[in-house]
Amino acid sequence: MFGSAELSALHAIVGADGVLCGASVERAYDCDAYTVDRSKPTAVALPKTTGEVARLVRWCNEVEMPFTARGAGTGLSGGAMPALGGLIISTKRLNRILQCDIPNRKLLAQAGVVNSHVSKVVADAGLHFAPDPSSQTVSTIGGNIAENSGGPHTLKYGVTSPHVLGLTLVCPDGEILTLNRREQTPDLVSLIVGAEGLLGIVTEAWLKLTPLPERTETALIAFSTVRAATQVVSAIIREGIVPAALELMDRRILEAVRMAFGLEFHPDTEAMLLVECDGAPASCRAEIERVGELSSGALDFRLAKNEDERSRFWLARKKGIGAMGRLAPTIVTHDGVIPPSRLPEMLEFVYAIADEHQVGVANIFHAGDGNLHPCFYFDDRIPGTVERVVAAGEAIMRRCVELGGSLTGEHGIGIEKIDMMPLMFTEADLIMQSWVRRAFSPGNLCNPCKVIPNQKGCIEHRRRWRGAAT
Repeated sequence: MFGSAELSALHAIVGADGVLCGASVERAYDCDAYTVDRSKPTAVALPKTTGEVARLVRWCNEVEMPFTARGAGTGLSGGAMPALGGLIISTKRLNRILQCDIPNRKLLAQAGVVNSHVSKVVADAGLHFAPDPSSQTVSTIGGNIAENSGGPHTLKYGVTSPHVLGLTLVCPDGEILTLNRREQTPDLVSLIVGAEGLLGIVTEAWLKLTPLPERTETALIAFSTVRAATQVVSAIIREGIVPAALELMDRRILEAVRMAFGLEFHPDTEAMLLVECDGAPASCRAEIERVGELSSGALDFRLAKNEDERSRFWLARKKGIGAMGRLAPTIVTHDGVIPPSRLPEMLEFVYAIADEHQVGVANIFHAGDGNLHPCFYFDDRIPGTVERVVAAGEAIMRRCVELGGSLTGEHGIGIEKIDMMPLMFTEADLIMQSWVRRAFSPGNLCNPCKVIPNQKGCIEHRRRWRGAAT
């Protein structure tokens, strides 16, 4: 029950303007970008400091209220959904860059700092923050750390984890820990990054800054079939070339971007690769020229002539999923990994599964490392549609594992894929993971019902989460 006493207690911690509640708040915060599962919070708190986060967590423990951290809400597996209700602790106001150490190429940011803002702050020093999820203009550092986010440049520069040097963690009991990867054994930073908020709330992080490349060459390559595009991906990888980015978009994505932003492409295009090479000028130019030779059967090969044209090339990739709103009111973006050599057969399987379950699908993904993002588009107001989408997604995830891949590359398990964890892990594996969680969180208040199957108190709620949006 949330009454005046509880509201007063929260006001005492974060101020009267730092607490949100009511019907509109419940609707706005009942899911993240994975809209298939929904659960209403009791209230939302907006702390400004690590100390306030710790006080909120301790209060939740005192009154036995579940709590869930939330950044920008761009997560795609339900990780920020308040599964058992309770308090959402938003990092929206934790939005300051606290220190900038250019000589040592590092920066201390609060968890609510927007990803792309970090690179803007240090651009004049010739540096940037390399992890670049497609939502980077809105997604925040805390969420990137929780999901160990990747992005188009993951192929060369890696996901979030190697770019986090240290962090401040508010543990599930309210204790504040300062962790430094270089000074502590075991490496708890690597444990926290990608833990999806199960082990506490990250409030600050030291980020590694990477020098901007001397030269960048970016190409858009159009193909008459998806298979032809995936075969060129395999050829590039076999050649030993490691592009900074190697992205694939199919015709359905391209049509959406055409409708939304006026993208022009060859009329016979069924798939397009965006290939970016960077580094020393000579080697960078040699790599992109070799990519052109390997793409000799393409319909069109366009090399960006300047930075403005390069930005237009990237528009199709960065805005692709958002543009799909032109196709249907609801989108579910999946996330699975396979060996890149299996891309041709896997994409044929994706299209066949979508046809079987009578849902629309478009593909836009990190082809170089086999990180698939099949995007189902549909109208969730039509009875039975959500169930078909879920069944199609589960079939695709099972196939990823069968081909030697993984259930997730960067979106996490969250609520979406929790029941599929036994496909990858034995019972003993899952027991060990639950032990790790209990070492940080003996109870079940901190981001409950995520990642680890069969958590006490969660099973009976699952049937209430899934359903059409209302």
